[in-house]
Amino acid sequence: MTVSEDFTGLTGRFRGELLAHCYRMLGSADEAEDLVQETYLRAWRSYDGFEGRSSVRTWLYRIATNVCLTAIERRGRRPLPSGLGGPAEDAAAPLVAGPEVPWLQPFPGGLAPAGGLAPAGGLAPAGGPVGGLGDPAAVAASRAGIRLAFVAALQYLSARQRALLILRDVLEWPAAEVADLLGTTTTAVNSGLRRARAQLAQALPAEDELAEPAEPDRRAVLDRFAAAIQNADASLLAELLREDVALEMPPLLTWFTGRQTVAGFIATHFLTEPGGLRLVSIVANGQRAFAVYGRGPGGAYHAHAMLVPTLTPAGIARIVAFQDTGLFRLFGLPPEYRAVAAGPAPAQD
Repeated sequence: MTVSEDFTGLTGRFRGELLAHCYRMLGSADEAEDLVQETYLRAWRSYDGFEGRSSVRTWLYRIATNVCLTAIERRGRRPLPSGLGGPAEDAAAPLVAGPEVPWLQPFPGGLAPAGGLAPAGGLAPAGGPVGGLGDPAAVAASRAGIRLAFVAALQYLSARQRALLILRDVLEWPAAEVADLLGTTTTAVNSGLRRARAQLAQALPAEDELAEPAEPDRRAVLDRFAAAIQNADASLLAELLREDVALEMPPLLTWFTGRQTVAGFIATHFLTEPGGLRLVSIVANGQRAFAVYGRGPGGAYHAHAMLVPTLTPAGIARIVAFQDTGLFRLFGLPPEYRAVAAGPAPAQD
């Protein structure tokens, strides 16, 4: 066996979970991919010096975390529009773009039970059991795993706090192991984790808001949501929204809240005719989401946006409509579909 084959055999199986780790740290699927490549490059260069004092997994996480810490220091945080200002009060208000903002991105697929990457076409548990963690923020972190709301909340933490919280509350590493990875003491890890949890609790939605309906109800709501948009049925859409629903549309700084305002804005700007939009069901951040294609003058459907809805038992609480069509490539989707009748969005979960 060559050195290259030995290295690949030892390290290759961790790529998926390292990608998820870097995404949680940076909030960007694009950057996460680049940083995993950098992680493996550094690991390869130092492989001859790896003496096996820690596991290969711990060694790779140490490299990946340090790569991410450096990247965050250079780039800062990736917010959603709600993290930069209050909602617009008038649905007819001019829309303000923020092209200079490094926006949070969705993540293709979900997580496998061991923390690795699940295919974009299938849902998997977002985190393992909580174990002995009793702190509400720790419980939310372990359950949320890679959910969009959780990754958005992480952006309010410093780079080191993100690392502490992810390693302890999401990956559930022992404090001593985290201390060794970050080059600090167990006492410092525990005190830093308490501060990180307190800050996360302020930014993360309440636990009851993160709760989702049972699977059959969730599927039914999302099927109706897709039908409402494809059939330009504004009344049905409004029925599915929670009273305090929020709509965010990065890279637009403008965002809206309230059932009437959100439903009215979507109806005016997007639900102009039945079949004008075609939805394709995808998995983003471990949740069912939708890639939206808009029908052009020739009848073909062109990439338009990605919708990531947040469901609660009371209805859809948030819709994040990512306007970056470059995301379609990340999700393995074509930039357009030929002129065909818009059918129901196929479920892939």
